[in-house]
Amino acid sequence: MSSLTYDLTLAGLSVGSAAALTGIGLIVTYRATGVLNFAHGAIAMVCAYALRQCVVEWGWPLWAGAAATLLLLAPVLGVALERWVFRPLSVLGGDPAQTLVASIGVFVLLVGGAALLWGQGARDDAPELVSSDPWGQLAVVLVLAAGVGAMIRWTRFGRELRAVVDDRQLAVLGGIDADRVAAAGWAFGSFTAGLTGVLLAPYVRLDPYGLPLLVMEVVAVAVAARMRSLPVAVLVALAIGVGQSQLTRLHPPGWAEPLLQAVGANLFVVALLLAALVLPGVGTRDALPRTATARVPTPPGAWIVAVVLFLLPLGFAGSDLHTSVQVPALGVVLLSLVVVTGRGGQISLGQAAYAGLGALFTALLAAGRFPGVPQLPELPALALAVLLVAPLGLLTGWPAITRRGLALALATFAVGVGVSRFVFAQPYATAGLSLDRPAGFEGDRAYYVLELALLAAALWATRLLRAGRTGRALAAMRDHEAGASAAGVRVPSLKLLAFVAGAALAALGGGLLGMGVRAFDPGAFDPVRGLLWFAAVMVLGADSTLGALTAAALLVGLDAGARGGVAAALIGVLAVLVGRFPGGPYEALLTGAGRLRARRAVRLTPTGVEVRRRLRTREHQTTAAAADGAQPPQEPPAPDHETRTRGATNNHSTAAAADGAQPPQGPPAPDHESRTGGAGGKHHAAAGRVLTTHRLTARYDTFTALDGIDLTVHPGRVTAVIGPNGAGKTTLFNCLAGTHHPTHGQVRYADQDITRLPAHARTRLGIARTFQRFAVFPSLTVAENVRVGAEQTHAPDPEAATHHALRLLALDGPLRDLPAAGLPTGTLRRVELARALAGNPHVLLLDEPAAGLDTAEVAALARVLKALAADGTALLVVEHDLDLVADLADVVHVMAAGRIIASGPPEHVLDTLGTQETPA
Repeated sequence: MSSLTYDLTLAGLSVGSAAALTGIGLIVTYRATGVLNFAHGAIAMVCAYALRQCVVEWGWPLWAGAAATLLLLAPVLGVALERWVFRPLSVLGGDPAQTLVASIGVFVLLVGGAALLWGQGARDDAPELVSSDPWGQLAVVLVLAAGVGAMIRWTRFGRELRAVVDDRQLAVLGGIDADRVAAAGWAFGSFTAGLTGVLLAPYVRLDPYGLPLLVMEVVAVAVAARMRSLPVAVLVALAIGVGQSQLTRLHPPGWAEPLLQAVGANLFVVALLLAALVLPGVGTRDALPRTATARVPTPPGAWIVAVVLFLLPLGFAGSDLHTSVQVPALGVVLLSLVVVTGRGGQISLGQAAYAGLGALFTALLAAGRFPGVPQLPELPALALAVLLVAPLGLLTGWPAITRRGLALALATFAVGVGVSRFVFAQPYATAGLSLDRPAGFEGDRAYYVLELALLAAALWATRLLRAGRTGRALAAMRDHEAGASAAGVRVPSLKLLAFVAGAALAALGGGLLGMGVRAFDPGAFDPVRGLLWFAAVMVLGADSTLGALTAAALLVGLDAGARGGVAAALIGVLAVLVGRFPGGPYEALLTGAGRLRARRAVRLTPTGVEVRRRLRTREHQTTAAAADGAQPPQEPPAPDHETRTRGATNNHSTAAAADGAQPPQGPPAPDHESRTGGAGGKHHAAAGRVLTTHRLTARYDTFTALDGIDLTVHPGRVTAVIGPNGAGKTTLFNCLAGTHHPTHGQVRYADQDITRLPAHARTRLGIARTFQRFAVFPSLTVAENVRVGAEQTHAPDPEAATHHALRLLALDGPLRDLPAAGLPTGTLRRVELARALAGNPHVLLLDEPAAGLDTAEVAALARVLKALAADGTALLVVEHDLDLVADLADVVHVMAAGRIIASGPPEHVLDTLGTQETPA
């Protein structure tokens, strides 16, 4: 081996060792808590600064500073984070979106705090804990990895750790102290972060922004190890480190040299892109749950105050106005996060990249340096830059189709880092660029007026995406993605729309920022800035345009009027408190004010207390009656049996049947003949719409969930599927609904092969479904929930279809305008069923529709379903309530071990099962 190769290998081992430490810490923390610690790099930076403070500033011996930093500060910091930040989130249910926001909040808090405490300048005098000889660092890594692996595999704590990872609630029931395990995981993860920081600090720039981002780039090694395998993480880290070092010796001629140099200097970024975009997603949980994106209530008169405050800078002059021009531009950028995250429910940590591309493309077009395009004036250059950047939103939009939650966060973060490293940091793309303001708007005041006009246009565009059919579809996708798809929403297309629109808004804001400062500054669009923007929008109201404008004013104003880092520190504090105040700071203020008023309230006399109790009891009874769908006393009498069967030619007859089934004195259920053969026009129209499966097989790895299922669901009949847990009922249901594709076999509907059609396409064909855990959209009202189903299935008259479905399930009246959030379980079941029926389906798939209902609600549901079958609808019911099955079904199929083992009329099948279960 040549001397150069040997030296480069040693250098690569040194870098790879530090990356391996990061991977070990991230994996242990993730396995103990389920949290991907985005603050890992910030902890590393704080520990590096702390060691330098002890040794360089205070003159401590190196060993004492290292002991205080690594054995005291780092573990205590980890335990404090677990106790005060992440444990409250786990108590609230482990909301992945809130956990992500809190993790990013810790990152920006530590970065802002370090900038305030030690300044933003780089330091080059960090003490060297281990010699530059890579063998010492490699030995530390190998010993640490071996020790952690042995502890996880062979010790009691390791067994507890694995139990908590597999099922935290079950582990707690088994007597394991999950909080202790989580605290230990955080302490060890922080220790490895601190060790990484003090090892890297002497060889890289020590500043509050560079070192945290450098450490986070090597998260690729943990992702490549699937957040589980320590040996894989160590090997990947060492291999990438050596490969990156060896690439520096290559110098090809021509255009390839700068590209190869960029790859050689950023091989960990390339690995991050590949791991995030190519490998299967890690932590693929639901998108942004409702609690993390709930619309922040707007204070009365807030918009009037906002307009006045945004007009005030027109009276400023000098540096004050020069600072103010950044606020509307940043506001436009943050509105892109309102579209993507607040309304679309998609995690996006890469918006800074699109903002930077908007500024860069504007500068290139205005300078005449964009390939194939002549030099343009500034405003046309900005417009063209927005059009060029918008399609690039597919870089993050396309992965969003198959990724959610943590996996999507990693993908968008990787894109942001990649653009920063391979575009913004390359001299061939940005060297010598200048950017002026448009003609006629050179002055600060004139340019501010232009920004306000473009900000108003951006607000209008954002409102268009929040209102009407598109707005309801976006809200449905955000609240419950699977439920939105089942309602007919084209979820993949809608995700792409959100990311493309977000990229366009970010590019517009980025171009305005560049023209405002008359230069393209790559540092203004680095990935750390993107994390700060994301956290700011989330804590101030992800679905609030006013919150985005407030965040823009805070971020610009605080950093301009005080020492750098104040804005990051404030946003970080708000973000880490998200577990205690999930509704945001305004909700926290309202809660605090309410408690204060309660303490100062006038005390009632005993008579007053009794009167208030009676009034509240009467109000509660009225509200409960409305939520349960009770009919007013003056309702006309229910239609009789003849009316229900003779008039079953359209949805009006079905509505009449159901309305008649609600009061206690309602008519008896339709008999078997009317349900199967006595329906009118819809039954005959649906006669050819038979849903069948042929040799349906589904496997999960080596487990066979379905084994050659043949099933037919006829129009006008109720088909029930029963069986024990694990029999394959849910898999069969999902294969029919389109949320899971079988391994072999076919699903056919009306002589059409629909085996590979997605869920929303099946809904539009006339196959609707409900969920075992009801899928409603809490941010929408009852009527809006139902209207989504009518609009997305192209009902001829969505308004009429919505009204009919609401009346059918007794959801009309005052109840229709109530938010779905907080309604009783029985009401939510009816809301979901009404949404499915609003699309006038021919086949209705019901997954345990009686789950959570009381006896009266189950009886009312059975009457509605019988009326639907009498109207010609084909019903497939997966249900555990055998009494309901016996009363409702025409045909019952019994499943066990992925097969149908018995079929026939309910009285025969259920009696046979009862005989088999009776002991001899």
